[in-house]
Amino acid sequence: MTLTPSLRLAGLVVVAVALACGSDVRAYLKLGSRVASGVVQTKWQPNQIPVQYYVTNRNVPGVTAAQLQATLDRAFGTWSSVQTAAISSQFVAFVANEPGDNDNRSVIGFRSRPDLDNKVLGTTSFRLDDQTGRIIESDILLNAAMNWSVAATGEPGRYDVESIALHEIGHLLGLGHSALGETELASGGRSIRGKRTVMFPIAYPSGNVEDRTLKADDIAGISDVYPTPAFQADTGAVSGRVTLNGAGIFGAHVTAFNLNTGDLVGGFSLNERGEFVVGGLAPGLYVVRAEPLDDVDVSAFFDPDSPVTINFKPAYYERLVAVPAGGSSGSIEIKVPSK
Repeated sequence: MTLTPSLRLAGLVVVAVALACGSDVRAYLKLGSRVASGVVQTKWQPNQIPVQYYVTNRNVPGVTAAQLQATLDRAFGTWSSVQTAAISSQFVAFVANEPGDNDNRSVIGFRSRPDLDNKVLGTTSFRLDDQTGRIIESDILLNAAMNWSVAATGEPGRYDVESIALHEIGHLLGLGHSALGETELASGGRSIRGKRTVMFPIAYPSGNVEDRTLKADDIAGISDVYPTPAFQADTGAVSGRVTLNGAGIFGAHVTAFNLNTGDLVGGFSLNERGEFVVGGLAPGLYVVRAEPLDDVDVSAFFDPDSPVTINFKPAYYERLVAVPAGGSSGSIEIKVPSK
C-alpha cells in the first residue's frame, strides 16, 4: 500500500478484501487474497513468527543502511510492544537484494523507482502461495527519489523514515488502511488536516514525526489480526447494521468514541446487509457514528469491484452504546439519511 505527503503510501499487490463472514467482521480492514478455496486473510502464521526481514545495503542522502535498519528495528518494536498482540520480528542481515525481487526473503530498503508516481513515499508488496494464501515474502520499498531523515525530532523538507516505516510495516503485518483522518483539497491532490491512526492512507507533511506512535485504532487493528487471550477477554465490540431506507450499506465507515478515554476506533460495514463489528474496545460507553467514504480515494480501502456506497449523510446511533469486556453491545441499527 502507499503514502504521499498528501502523499499516499503506494498500493498492495494483493486484493484488500473485506473478510466478512456473518458477524465475524472486526475492527479493521484486513488484507486478504483469493485462492482456490475462497478468500483467506493475509497474515504471518505462528511458525513464521518472529517475522524475519532483511535490509538492502544501500545508503541514500541523509540515511545510511545501518541507520535505516536501526529505525526499522524501532518501528517493528513499536508494533511488537502492543501487549494484546502476539507478533514479533527479527532482523537477519544486510543484503544486495532489492525490495520487489522474488527471492523468498522479506526485504526492506531504499530503491529508485522512476515508474512510480512522484508522490509515492513507500510501497508494501506480497508474494503469496496461490493455493493457500500463505505469505512467502513481503517487501517494503522506500522511494529513494524523496528526501529522508532519521533525525530525532524530524527535519524540515525531509520525510521521517520511522513514521513511514511504521505505516508500511502495518501493511506487512496484514493491516489495511484506516479511515480515521480528515483531508482537504489542495493543489495536486488532498492534504491532511488531522488523523487518529498511523494507518490512514495519507501521510503528514515532511518534517513531521507524529506517526511514530500508534493510536487506539492501530492497537485494535494489530490485536485483531494477532490476538492474545487478554485481548479477547478484556475488550469488547460494537456490532450491528448501517441502513439506508431499510437496506444495508456496504462500505460505510463506522466509528466508536469512548466517552471516558477519548479513544476512537473505526471499522466498516463489510457486506450488503450493512453488518459491522468494531472490536478491540475497552469496556465503557460509546458514541457510535456512520459516515460515507466521500473525502478519500475509496480504492485505498476496498477492491475496485466492491459495491461501496457513499451516497448518504453521516448519522449517529440514537443512544449511547454500552460495551462489555469479552462481549458485544448487541446488534444496533444506524439509520443514515440519503444525500
